[in-house]
Amino acid sequence: MAREFTSVGVVGLGTMGAGIVEVFARNGVNVVAVEISEAALDRGRSNLTGSTDRAVARGKLTEADRDALLGRITFAVGLDALRPVDLVIEAVPERLDIKQRLFAELDRVCRPEAVLATNTSSLSVTEISVATARPSQVVGLHFFNPAPVMKLVEVVRTVVTSADVVADVEALCGRLGKVDVTISDRAGFIANALLFGYLNHAVDMVEARYASREDIDAAMKLGAGLPMGPLALLDLIGLDTAYEILDTMYRRGGRDRRHAPVPLLRQMVTAGLLGRKSGRGFYTYERPGSPKVVPDEQTPNPAQAAAAEARGIAKVGVVGSGARAAGLIEVFTKAGYEVVSVAPEATLEPLADVDLVIEAVAEELAAKKALFASLDETCKPGVVLATTTSSLPVIEVAMATQRPADVLGLHFLDPAPTTPLVEIVRTIRTSAQTAATARAVCAALGKTGVTCGDRAGFIVNALLFPYLNDAVRMLEANYSTVDDIDHAMKLGCAYPTGPFELLDAVGLDVALDIQRKLYLESREPGLAPAPLLEHLVTAGHLGQKTGRGFR
Repeated sequence: MAREFTSVGVVGLGTMGAGIVEVFARNGVNVVAVEISEAALDRGRSNLTGSTDRAVARGKLTEADRDALLGRITFAVGLDALRPVDLVIEAVPERLDIKQRLFAELDRVCRPEAVLATNTSSLSVTEISVATARPSQVVGLHFFNPAPVMKLVEVVRTVVTSADVVADVEALCGRLGKVDVTISDRAGFIANALLFGYLNHAVDMVEARYASREDIDAAMKLGAGLPMGPLALLDLIGLDTAYEILDTMYRRGGRDRRHAPVPLLRQMVTAGLLGRKSGRGFYTYERPGSPKVVPDEQTPNPAQAAAAEARGIAKVGVVGSGARAAGLIEVFTKAGYEVVSVAPEATLEPLADVDLVIEAVAEELAAKKALFASLDETCKPGVVLATTTSSLPVIEVAMATQRPADVLGLHFLDPAPTTPLVEIVRTIRTSAQTAATARAVCAALGKTGVTCGDRAGFIVNALLFPYLNDAVRMLEANYSTVDDIDHAMKLGCAYPTGPFELLDAVGLDVALDIQRKLYLESREPGLAPAPLLEHLVTAGHLGQKTGRGFR
C-alpha cells in the first residue's frame, strides 16, 4: 500500500513553485508555501491568487472551489514551518549550489521520515541528494509549466532512491491527476533532453541569418504542428534558464556540441535580453512579463519586402504524375490559376508559355537536373522554375540551367492542399525578384511562405528530424520506453504526437534518408543516424506502411 502524503511543503513561489502549490491544493492536499522573505512571499501569494482568479474568470474553477483551495494553503517565511510535513518539493533557482544548501537545511529541519523532492529540470538529482543524510529519501519530481495545466510529471530516481519512495510519489502523481514517467538521473531527463537540442539549433539558425525569427517560428507551428515556435518558446522559458539547462546538459551529457549554448544565447543573456520576463528576448513585448509581442526593428516591413517587384503569374505548369503533383494541381486550380499538367515522360512543349513551372518528379538529383535542363530549353525567358524537393540541394538543380537566377525551391509540405506552409528556398544565385514572386504566389494560394537558405532539411526537417533521431538514441540506450517518451513530449511539451508515433507515420526509411542527408552535409557526430533506426529499416520495419515500426 502506497504511503499517503497528507501535508506537503513547497519552497520557492515563483511561477513554477506557485503552480505546484496550486496543483496540490486543488486536489485536497494541505500545503505549506515557503519563501525566503516577506517580499518574496507576497510575490508568491500574488502569483497564486492571479492564477486562481484567472481560472475563475475562464470558468475553470468556481469561486467556492477557489476559496477552499486557498484555505488549504499556509504561507510562511523560513524553513522551520516545514517541520510537520510529509513531503517537501523545492522550486528554487536552477543552480546546484543553491539546491544543495537548501537540501542540507531541509535535512536538518524536516522529520526523519519526510521525503525531499527537487523540481530540477536538468541538474543531477544524485548530487543534490548527497547534501543530505537521507539520499534514499530524495527524488526528482519535475513538473512542467504551467503546472496546473500540464499533465506530465517526470519522476527521477537516483541509484540510491528507495523503491518505496518511488512507488509513493508515483501514487501521489495519480492522485493529482498527473501522468508520471519514471526515469533514472540523466541530464535533461526525457523532455528537456529532446527539447533543448532543437531549441539551440533554432538559435543557431537565427545567429547564422539562415532564416528570420518569424519564419522559423511559423515553419514549426504550421509545418510541424507544434503549439509554439522555438524562439517564442525560448522567450517564455527565459533565455537565462535555457542557457543554464543547455550548459548543464552539455557538461553532464557527454559534451554533445549540439547542447553547447549557441554564442548568441550567451550574448543575449549577458545583455539582459531574457525573454518575456525582461520585456525583450528574440521578440519585444509590451512590458516585462507581458505575453503581447510588439513591433521592433526586426519586425518585417511589408513595404521593404515588396521592394523587389514580383513578376505576374497567370499560368502555371506542373510536371509530375503522383500524389504530390495531383495535390499541387488542386492547390493552384482552386486559387484561380490556369494550370498545365505534364507527365514526366511527356513532351514539355505545352509549358512553353507558362509563367511558373513547378516540378514534382522523383526525389532523385539526376532526374531533376535532366528535367530542369530540358525546361531551360523549352520555357520562355523570365519564367520562374521551382523544385519541390524536400532534401536535395536546390543550387545543383539550378545550375543545370542557364538561368539560375530564376530557380528556387518551393517545398510544399504534404498534403499540399491542407498544409498551410511552403518553404521558399533561395540559392546564392536566386534573384530578389524571383524570391518576391514566390512569396506573392504563396500569398495568392492562401499559404504562409517562409524563406530560408539552401541547406539540407531547409527549416522544418532540419529542426524536426534530429529531435526524432535523439528520441531513437534514447530508446536505444534503454533510458526509457516508446510509450513513456511519447507521453513525455505530448503531455510535457504539448506536442500533437510523440516522436515514435510520428516516425511510424512518416516512415522509418524516409526518416533515415533525411537524417543521413543532414549528417552528410554537416558531418556533426550528433546528427549521425541512430543505429537502431538503421537496423529497423534494414529489417523492413518501416512503420505504418509495413505494419510494424516502433509499434
